[in-house]
Amino acid sequence: MLTGEQWNQLLQGFLSEGRDLLKDAEDSLLQLETTPDDSEAVNSLFRAVHTLKGSAGIFSLTPLVNLTHHLESLLMQVRDGQRTLNEDLTSLMLRCMDELRTMLEAVEPDTGELHVDLAEQARLLEALAQARGLSEDTSPIEAAPATPVITADEQLWNLSIDFSEDLLRNGFDPAAFLRYLSRLGEIVTLQTHTERLPGLDTFDPEACYLGFTLTLRSAASRQEIADVFEFIADFCTLTLEPFAEAAPVLVAPVEKAPVVRERRTQDTTMVKVAAHKLDELINLVGELVISTAGAQMQAKRTGDNACIESALAVHQHVEQIRESALKLRMVEVGETFNRFHRVVRDVSKQLDKQILLSIHGGDTELDKSVIDKIADPLTHLVRNAIDHGIESAAERLALGKPAEGNLQLNAYHDSGMIVLEISDDGRGLNTARIREKAVGKGMIEADAALSDPAIHLLIFEAGFSTAEQVSDLSGRGVGMDVVRSAIEQLRGTIEIDSQQGVGCTFRIRLPLTLAIIDGFHVGVGQDSFVIPLDMVTECMEASDALLNSDYGYLNLRGRPLPCIALDKHFGLPVSTARRRNIVVVSQGRHHAGLIVDHLLGELQTVIKPLGQMFQHLRGISGSTILGSGQVALILDVPSLFRQLQAPANLDANLLEPLA
Repeated sequence: MLTGEQWNQLLQGFLSEGRDLLKDAEDSLLQLETTPDDSEAVNSLFRAVHTLKGSAGIFSLTPLVNLTHHLESLLMQVRDGQRTLNEDLTSLMLRCMDELRTMLEAVEPDTGELHVDLAEQARLLEALAQARGLSEDTSPIEAAPATPVITADEQLWNLSIDFSEDLLRNGFDPAAFLRYLSRLGEIVTLQTHTERLPGLDTFDPEACYLGFTLTLRSAASRQEIADVFEFIADFCTLTLEPFAEAAPVLVAPVEKAPVVRERRTQDTTMVKVAAHKLDELINLVGELVISTAGAQMQAKRTGDNACIESALAVHQHVEQIRESALKLRMVEVGETFNRFHRVVRDVSKQLDKQILLSIHGGDTELDKSVIDKIADPLTHLVRNAIDHGIESAAERLALGKPAEGNLQLNAYHDSGMIVLEISDDGRGLNTARIREKAVGKGMIEADAALSDPAIHLLIFEAGFSTAEQVSDLSGRGVGMDVVRSAIEQLRGTIEIDSQQGVGCTFRIRLPLTLAIIDGFHVGVGQDSFVIPLDMVTECMEASDALLNSDYGYLNLRGRPLPCIALDKHFGLPVSTARRRNIVVVSQGRHHAGLIVDHLLGELQTVIKPLGQMFQHLRGISGSTILGSGQVALILDVPSLFRQLQAPANLDANLLEPLA
């Protein structure tokens, strides 16, 4: 029998696969809304539901099997052209998938028990039965014709399967697989293998000596039939061949072709690894980066060329390991973007709006930890765009716009960062309304000289809202400040491009990874700081006039560049260095100069989070350990930009972005 740990591993594998199957099914269903004649999407939807049903049956999750069975029956009617997939039918199937997802989350991870809302399941089963034009108790298997009729989509298959003696000991029932096959089609003939049965003196009641040869009539593909035996690939030998027209129904066993084993061999190219294991690997690689930097420093101190060359070779290999380790955590943004097809569909129907979602750059990759944390802020921005941004069909027509609004999600790389854009062609931000609200709340003075982009950023302040009415979706003044906070915690920034009456774009810039970065090492007095290298554009010597103020600016090629003296900003002893330098940093349209004493060069650094006692520090995003063992603080450049933008620090006219 399976041990508790083995059972738990199998169950967790099923739950993970089940979530993926439901995602695939939902994607296919939403695809069919726009392209109802897409037969491949229909087949993909049917395969996902069928596979989920078969896998759930192995774990005796009866409520889940029951719902997927009825959903599969309805899908068969759609596939065979007996039912048309309309809006009501799509909504019903989406409700079923929501319930199936709830069931998966309700499965007890240790016992595999499933407790469900029987009332909701009964409502769904009744709705499915009505959609199929049947009474609730009618079973599609019972209604199947007794005489097999081969349709154009169906085929006869010969299966020969011999089970391992360990099958029963591992908790599997041979008869269960016959039941699963019968749901794929009709078992026309069946012969039991008995030649392996031993005498009573050597018979082991816990061993399995059975096998079957059968003929199956089914419209399923070869792989779909083989998938029935996926969970017992190590405990059986399977032969699966198309039925030869001239051959009798019962045929001699042909040369065995282990279909399932071949598939498993191919699957070894893809390995699922728990996220915490990748985190452990990244942490170890980070420590290796620190140790390598220390070894290089020591080698240079010795002056031994052989040691220096060896340290350099180790550094190069560590760099390759670092890049490979970070790639393991990279996933495509499209996996997250595709979730919003469902959000857009549900919210637009709730608001009675016509909206088309388009996705670009879905193959752009980003660290999984960043993806997981950015999903909720993206959802909020998408819902806001639908609720507040895009007008109703009637309003759009009156404005000379198409009745259908456009919502676009875009992803691309820029200057070592990933940029995510949420754009709509709606009404845009009402700048005058935002300013009026901000003055009314005492956030700005009535005569404050603020540019339109600066006014737009006020919507990220806590409790700020210009909505005339509070809805279930938005308008309560909560959320946008949380969106910005979540993005800033990822060392990112958010910008707004809006034109009233034309549309609005929210542009989010994020680092590719949160673990290890390339940095630029600077010194201020006896203290060390690290600036993310992808934000550094150039370095120059600081003028005497600029050094006389905490926040000054210089004329950089005809445009004002706001500057911050880091010693004064962080309350450090005032620098006595005779020569000081400016590191010009930029992010998006914003530029600033950081005044430092020493430029110490580039390095790779591991970001260590600040403890709870230091979470309040503004302008610091983390710390790192240098090769010398010294602790350096990592600058939070976006936070420094925001402090520059505060009216108390710098006149708003100086915040114009450099071209």
